[in-house]
Formats: sequence, structure tokens, C-alpha cells
Amino acid sequence: MRVTGTGHASMRIDTAAGSILCDPWVNPAYFASWFPFPDNSQLDWETLGQTDYLYVSHLHRDHFDADHLKRFVSKKATVLLPAYPTSELEDELRELGFTSFVETRTNEVVELDGGLRVMIQALTSPTDGPIGDSSLWVEYDGVRLLNQNDARPTDLSTFTDLGHVHAHMLQFSGAIWYPMVYELPQAAKTAFGKQKRERQFDRTWRYIDDLKASYVFPIAGPPCFLDDELWQFNDIFGDEGNIFPDQSVFLREYAKVGGSNGVVLLPGSVSELTTESCTTTHPTDVDEFFANKVAHLEEMRERKRPVIEAAKASWRHPEVDVLKEMKRVIEPLLDESIYLAKGVGGPVRFDLVGYDGESVESIVVDFPGKQVRPYGDEKVRYRFRTDRALIEQLLHVGEVDWVNSLFLSCRFSAARIGQYNEFVYAFFKCLSEERLQYAEGWYDEHFQNADSEDVRIGDWVVQRRCPHLKADLTRFGIIDGNQLTCQLHGWRFDLASGRCLTSVGHQIRAAKAPPARIDGGAGRSAGQVVEDALGGVVAGGPDHAAGGEAAGAARVHAVEAGGVGHAVGEGDRVVHMVDVAAGDAEVALDPGRRQRKRVRHERRGAGRVRVADGQQVLHIGRQLLVGDGGRHRLHEQRRRVVPALVPQRRVHCGVHVPLDGRLGREPARQHVCPHRTE
Repeated sequence: MRVTGTGHASMRIDTAAGSILCDPWVNPAYFASWFPFPDNSQLDWETLGQTDYLYVSHLHRDHFDADHLKRFVSKKATVLLPAYPTSELEDELRELGFTSFVETRTNEVVELDGGLRVMIQALTSPTDGPIGDSSLWVEYDGVRLLNQNDARPTDLSTFTDLGHVHAHMLQFSGAIWYPMVYELPQAAKTAFGKQKRERQFDRTWRYIDDLKASYVFPIAGPPCFLDDELWQFNDIFGDEGNIFPDQSVFLREYAKVGGSNGVVLLPGSVSELTTESCTTTHPTDVDEFFANKVAHLEEMRERKRPVIEAAKASWRHPEVDVLKEMKRVIEPLLDESIYLAKGVGGPVRFDLVGYDGESVESIVVDFPGKQVRPYGDEKVRYRFRTDRALIEQLLHVGEVDWVNSLFLSCRFSAARIGQYNEFVYAFFKCLSEERLQYAEGWYDEHFQNADSEDVRIGDWVVQRRCPHLKADLTRFGIIDGNQLTCQLHGWRFDLASGRCLTSVGHQIRAAKAPPARIDGGAGRSAGQVVEDALGGVVAGGPDHAAGGEAAGAARVHAVEAGGVGHAVGEGDRVVHMVDVAAGDAEVALDPGRRQRKRVRHERRGAGRVRVADGQQVLHIGRQLLVGDGGRHRLHEQRRRVVPALVPQRRVHCGVHVPLDGRLGREPARQHVCPHRTE
């Protein structure tokens, strides 16, 4: 399999069974704010565009470049189409002249000609891109590639289940307007930007660790900003709060967490992939290129200046009555909106700066009042300040997605009262009947089917799925004190009150729980414990034993090559896993004692360990089996050991009782509710 870098998230994948061109983007996007970097406009697009298949992941303008697709990409190409809830992507591509489509189903492998296999995973919440984002999996002759681009799936197991992935392409840099556009003191912007930058990398490391591909390719960013008004957004000033780090920064940060398999694709770079190797050639020295980044950007700025000026000249439409047109477009949607209007919960103000740069017209979108009107000097939830010409252009072309145009352009400033409100941005990306109805239906299903499954994370019992976009908190949740952070999107929750600290709404269900404890269980052998919990899959046996424990105490024996062991008494609690691979565990004694003992379990065979007869805690792989037959798992992010999930059944009184079916001991059986005798 050959992969040719063509800039940003774009690449061409060549196999003996056919070629796939992915997300070709060359022309400036979002009101001429974003440009691909490194520059890819001088590639041989006439040749690159002669492709067998075309994959456009979603409608964001740095992935869907209509002008470029129309001019350079062969209309004989067959489009690999994600399964989105609306037909917008297909409609746009048909309008450009494409007629052949493979309509995929999410997470289903499609067999193409010549042994080429593909699978597209479509994400379809209102906050996933422009009502949709997707990833492409490709396999040919045993070589597998995952082009994750911008997508943020909650789980990559769908791809790993298909076999080991050899090349993993994913986003690592920023692609948003936060926090740069907010009217905040510079120190606050820097602090928020630094936090966002760190979260971006943390999420990237998590995805890389989940997939465990042979090679990692950082793609889909960052863009560069060549307009003088936006130049400060380029990461060339040593600003630790800049959210747009480039590929050279990725490699440095990746090395800090032990990553050594990163591969950079410049426009024109070619990687030859096999099941055993990856050989990459570049059009220029990669280190030297990024060392001269400022010079490259300055050269691009001068070369693209006429393009930017021509774009700006096209935005003014003085014939457009902005207030009248906003009323015509938005008020019918406000009348139909239930969840989005309620979610916004207040007026949103647009301050439109006139052509003279001084005069301002203020227009309010009143969500509770379901109307668009002149500003009446009231408090507003959000305020956006931008050039009137930009709104004129949006109304003139009938743009249905102001997020995928105005907001991503960063050509505005913003202020808000209170927390981030996702419903504001969700509404302004749904300025069409079709999009609004889908978003309303999605939120209706989301809220009506509130997640009822609870899990224990640390000292808290919380709902398993994040209230934001249903990420599995057993994988993405981190608890620090009374605060939970979902790493997938960085949303934070106060567990004591259940309040979301990132946005309005999205209450989380949480309650304090007693610490997981190890009961005595005297008289039961390790073999019995294992047999009870795993149906005899793994058997414990006699090994090194350490003496000195009180009779009948639950014991943890460390088994090392040298036979050295440490013992822990009844009531001890495992609180922290230091090194999963080595099997280290740190064990805390009763809450009243501050001592720590470290125990090491020797791993044997396929993730198994042998323990001495009478031991009550067994570490197998990433789980612990305890003396009462209960099962615990390792929380990978915080390295905390917490109770493993067992199926839960909700009865009408709201009490959860465990079912034992998943433990493999016996079929699920009926339980008497501990709350009521039912």
C-alpha cells in the first residue's frame, strides 16, 4: 500500500486494486482564513485527481473543497459515501458532477473490486462536524490503514476487531476558535489555550494507545493564517497557549510519552507500507522545513495576498437588509425548535460593524421570545461581534451552517455570560429545515433515553455514559477530587452537585460510594476464587508464600523471580496501579493508616499470574479478582483500580442490583430488591 501526502487531511492511497483520494483541500476556507500548511497548491493535481475512488469525510470546508473537486478530480471516480442522516454531502457531490456512489453502512466492511476492502464509521450527532464526521478503514493484501482525520469516536475497538492496523492517521492540532476570539485578559486566554493544547495531545495519545498501530501519521492540521488580521494565530511566537501546534511539535511531544513510530507526511511525501515496514521519502528535509517555518509562512503570505483581497471584495452585499433576512431565515426555525431553543435559554446578540469600521448595528436572536429583532439594551447570553459584510455574504449565498463558515473563520470576537453553551453553536449550524429537524430529533432521543447504567470510578458511582455525547466514562473519565473530566471532549462535571462545569445543562448522575474493599474470605484458595469468578479459565496454585499474617486474614502475596513477597492484612484496599505492563500495584492499608506497600505480581503466560494458596487478590491482565469473587479493573488514565462493570438492571424504585451473567459463573438469576421486597 502506498500513501502519498497531499496536505492537511488529504492523502492518496494506492493499491494494486485501485486508488482512493481522501479529502483534497487546496483553496482557502472559512472566509479566506484557513490555508493548508505546508502549501500543497503546487502538487500535480491533474495526475492526483485521476483516482478510482473519492472519499470526502465530511462537509467542513478544509475537507470538502468544492472548487478543487470540480476542477481536478475525475468525475469517473466512485464516491465512498458515509452513512449520514441527511443527503447534503451526496447532493453537493452530485452537483459537482459525480454520479457513481457506494453508499456504505457505518461499521460494515465493503468488498470492492480486486480484493480492496473499506469500512466507514460515521458519527452523526449534531455536534459531530457539520451534522456528521467519519473515519475510513482500508485493507489490501493484509495491510490495514485507518484514516481517522477529525473524527472523535468514543471507541476504536470496531477497527481493532478487524485486525492489527499498520497506519493510523489522526488529528492532533486545534481546529476551533476557542479561546482566541473571546474577549478575555491575555493571561486568561493563555491559560485556557494551554489547557486546550494539553487536552488535544492527551486525547491524541489515548487514541494512539487504543489502536496500537505500527505507525502513526499526524494529519488534519494545523491550518495556517495568512491574513494580517489573523497572523497571530500561527504557532510561531512561542505562545504556550497557542492551540495550533504543527507536526514537528507533535513528534517532540509524542517522544515525551514514549512514542517513536511517528511519520510526518509533507505534501509530496510517499510512504510505502507493508505488514512489516514503512519506508517514507520526502520532497525536502522535514526537520529543515519546520526549522524555517516562519520564512515559509511569510513567503506564502505574500503569494496568497491577492487571493485574500479578492475574497474580501466579494463579501459586501449592501442590497441585503440584514435584519429582514435574518428574520426570514431564522424565525421559522425558532418556532419549530424545542430542545435547541430551550437549551440556549436566552437572547444572543450580533454586533455588526459597518463598512466604515465604526458604526454598529445590534441584532438579537431571542430564543425564548422566538423572534429576531433590534437589540433592546437587555442582558444577553452570548454576544458576537463581526463585520456586517460577513453576515451579508452568509445571507446572500443562503449558508445553512454559520459554524462551518463564520465561526471557524475566527473573524469575530465573542463574550458570554456563564458557561459555554453548545446549543448556541448547534442551532447556528442547523439553519435549514432538514438539519433542524434532525438535531431536534437527536436531542429528543438523547434526553428521553438518558443513560441508566451506573459504574464506579474511584470513590464515586456515576452514570457510565457522558451526558455530553455518551462517551464511555470507564475509558475517558478522570476523577480529581470531586471533579470528573471526560477526556474525549474535555467536559468537566462537579460530582457533588452533578452540575456540568463546561456548558449549561447536561447534569450528570453521581453519588459518593464506599471504597472497594477486600473481604476476608478465609478458607478459600486462590484457585477457588479464580474458578468462581472465571469459570475455571485460570487456576491458582501454590507458589511462594510470605508468613506473618493474622489467621484468617485476606492476604496479598507478591510473587517475584527472587521469591520476595509482601503481605497485606484484611480490609486493605488497592488504590493505585503504577505500571500495568509490569504488574506493579500500590496497596493502601485501612483509611486510618497512611502506610503504603508495593506488591509485584509475576505475570505468566497470556496475562496470567500464579498466586499462593489462600491468597484473596489476584491480578490477571488489567483486572483484579478479589476474595469475594468480585472483579475490579484498572482505570487506564488515572491508574486507579475500581470495580469492574457488571450488568445492571433498573427496577421502578430506582435501585440498581448486579446480575452475574457477565462474570461467567452461572446464568443471570433473579434478585430480591434490597430496597423493597420485590
